[in-house]
Amino acid sequence: MTHEPTTGSWRLLRPLLFRLDPELAHRLTLTLAGAWSRALDRLDVPSRTKTLGQTGVRRLMGIDFPNPVGLAAGLDKDATAVQAWQRMGFGFVEVGTVTAHPQPGNPRPRLFRFPHQGALVNRMGFNNLGAEHMACRLRALREGGCLRVPLGVNIGKSKRATPAEAAADYRQSFSVLGDWADYVAVNISSPNTPGLRNLQSIDDVRRIISAVQTVNQGLAAPRPLLVKLAPDLADDDAIDCARAALDEGCAGLILTNTTIDFSALPEPPAGLSGGLSGRPLFARSTELLARLRAELGEQAVLIGVGGIFSPQDAVAKLNAGADLIQLYTGLIYHGPALVRCILGQDLELRPRSLGL
Repeated sequence: MTHEPTTGSWRLLRPLLFRLDPELAHRLTLTLAGAWSRALDRLDVPSRTKTLGQTGVRRLMGIDFPNPVGLAAGLDKDATAVQAWQRMGFGFVEVGTVTAHPQPGNPRPRLFRFPHQGALVNRMGFNNLGAEHMACRLRALREGGCLRVPLGVNIGKSKRATPAEAAADYRQSFSVLGDWADYVAVNISSPNTPGLRNLQSIDDVRRIISAVQTVNQGLAAPRPLLVKLAPDLADDDAIDCARAALDEGCAGLILTNTTIDFSALPEPPAGLSGGLSGRPLFARSTELLARLRAELGEQAVLIGVGGIFSPQDAVAKLNAGADLIQLYTGLIYHGPALVRCILGQDLELRPRSLGL
């Protein structure tokens, strides 16, 4: 059994938050964390990021990552609490998923906890305030000198965009946000936007990334692009999508998004839909990560995400071939102590430095 860190303060706070509706608890936490971090910044209280961990700086995609543990997309869709995440010790932060147009997402309830399985199921549907709103926030953070770690922006297809309009929709989001991101992740794998996962094909990946690159390559400093894939793809299909993305100039992949396989839940509620994250996702997401590393070699940057609940899980992702890792559900269940505990393990990293 792996050690899963939960500090005394989080043991007290979590039961209170878990009494609330999951989405309400999420919004409350973001609001309070954002206010807390902004207050500390005004008081010029040093951030933990510079002192946590013995892993050292990694240079990947031309970006210096102070440590390999990042926040996954989905927790902070509108870049509400970026300063809080970096104060928790994260070596990078990925915000979103954001769409070109503001949208309310799917009807509620749309977020469900399964504590005994260490899992969440969400069917949020890319609820967000839109690319323009996020760009204003990120511009303020940049111009205010508030960012101390690399910032990724995860972009998705607007629900109102048809499959034929998908490439143009992604291009529009990138046009608005590219200047403010250190890297951009193209999300074609959420199960909560109708038809989105159908874009995980060679032709569609090429079409979407090519459209984004028409804007990206016009920037003074083009941003590294990553594609986020689903764990439910067959290995060969995932390899095909990955190679198509790399052929179009992507730097790598994020593996993986949530799964639509609910078999780990002993009695899922009738009509449950969405994407499952957390401990049940770990095995498949890590297996696919290892397969893609073996197939793609060392030049592709791979970010491992899915079911990391302990330092041992983090090491397993890195050993499977991840250059960087991300937390989502593990943070919900174990709080900020998980970040500190992982970084305190002096993680074993492969000697790679992909700066080009």
